[in-house]
Amino acid sequence: MDWIGAVLLLLLSITCLLLARSPQDKGRLPPGPRPLPLLGNLLQLRSRDMLASLTKLSQEYGPIFTVHLGTRPVVVLSGYEAVKEALVDKAEEFSGRGEYPVFHDFTKGNGIAFSNGEKWKVLRRFSIQILRNFGMGKKSIEERILEEEAFLLEELKKTEGAPFDPTFVLSRSVSNIICSVIFGCRFDYEDERLLKIIQLINDNFKIMSSPWGEMYNIFPGLLKWIPGPHHRLFQNFGCMKALIDHSIHEHQARLDSSCPLDFIDCFLIKMAESHFHMETLVKTTHNLLFGGTETVGTTLRHGFLLLMKYPHIQARVQEEIDRVVGLGRRPTLEDRSAMPYTDAVLHEVQRFADVIPMNLPHRVTRDTAFRGFILPKGTEIITLLNTVHYDPSQFQTPNEFNPAHFLDFKEDFKKSPAFMPFSAGRRLCLGEPLARMELFLYLTGILQNFTLQPLCPLEEIDVTPLSSGLGNVPRPFQLRMLPR
Repeated sequence: MDWIGAVLLLLLSITCLLLARSPQDKGRLPPGPRPLPLLGNLLQLRSRDMLASLTKLSQEYGPIFTVHLGTRPVVVLSGYEAVKEALVDKAEEFSGRGEYPVFHDFTKGNGIAFSNGEKWKVLRRFSIQILRNFGMGKKSIEERILEEEAFLLEELKKTEGAPFDPTFVLSRSVSNIICSVIFGCRFDYEDERLLKIIQLINDNFKIMSSPWGEMYNIFPGLLKWIPGPHHRLFQNFGCMKALIDHSIHEHQARLDSSCPLDFIDCFLIKMAESHFHMETLVKTTHNLLFGGTETVGTTLRHGFLLLMKYPHIQARVQEEIDRVVGLGRRPTLEDRSAMPYTDAVLHEVQRFADVIPMNLPHRVTRDTAFRGFILPKGTEIITLLNTVHYDPSQFQTPNEFNPAHFLDFKEDFKKSPAFMPFSAGRRLCLGEPLARMELFLYLTGILQNFTLQPLCPLEEIDVTPLSSGLGNVPRPFQLRMLPR
């Protein structure tokens, strides 16, 4: 098998060299490690920890450098100043979506997350408007979250203080929020459709964040011929597509164009217009489900680990909840302004967890002068958000979990370029307002009712990710939730 793989790699690379025109041919890209023919910088990029490899290269080559993923040159930006200058100061120029093969082979450039040009602009405007119409950022969506939180708290009470893995119960609850917007209803926690959505999304997130997912993004043509768990990605995509197709057909059968009930209804009504096609609806629905399920659930799991490792921080959050809210009612978003410590802890959890550490790839939309270099139109960009969130020029103790980073912040840190858990600029995650609401309401609701207790000594709690690729995946763990 080894020699067959080597021959396939050689043939693929030669083909790429013959067919691909590097953007470096018509611009001046920044320097970086010398690439090998065909393999690029594969030897410098450890497949088991590409994030660490790129971060180490940034220490050698500075905040802007070029690496070659196979035969494909990609410009890497690191640190607060460089990433802010690109995504915020030159937002329009860096607003394109770069190549991400594990998603592109499914979306084919369709859907809101991976489209470009006018299609992306139209889909984004439409999606933001519809999400707002269905309550995103408003009182009505807060009521949905509180309703779903009540179901979650009941599930957690059923554990009766026994050890359990929180992954699945959190995913079901969080996913139900975005499902209610997309499909028009929440699902019972044992509903087969909801369980399938969770299983498919969780599995794909793990694979994309593994070395197999990273290698597929570098050598997609080759990896298609090599056995491995990455093939399950596309089986899962196919299952998700079938599930979404089925739901769309149900919506078509009962559609009332004068009274749309959810996101799918609104999209179906628009389908006579340009850019609004069935495949685009399927892929956009998938993008929203994936983003709305995985990021919040993963952030909460990171938060549980951190609060168990630092029980004095957990206790101080609970003290603030008791003082501001009490036990007679549940926390609401109106309480947030009176809970600065809890708010700071939530932001520090997001900074420290750094759930999407390399961001999704960007692409420059036109020839762009940037820091003394010329980035030709189409140049792919990787922005290392981990180097923003751990930048010592922005945080006093960047490698420590320290809520004081946000307690004494003199500006509005929610809008600061140094805080980018949802990216920044034109490609800012459109679900950010919803995610921020969910994180506050879920965490405060849980800590009002329970104390998180680990099953091992504090020094044995490992808060480093199990893997880092598309996302930082927390290590599997169990805990006890003790009623207060």
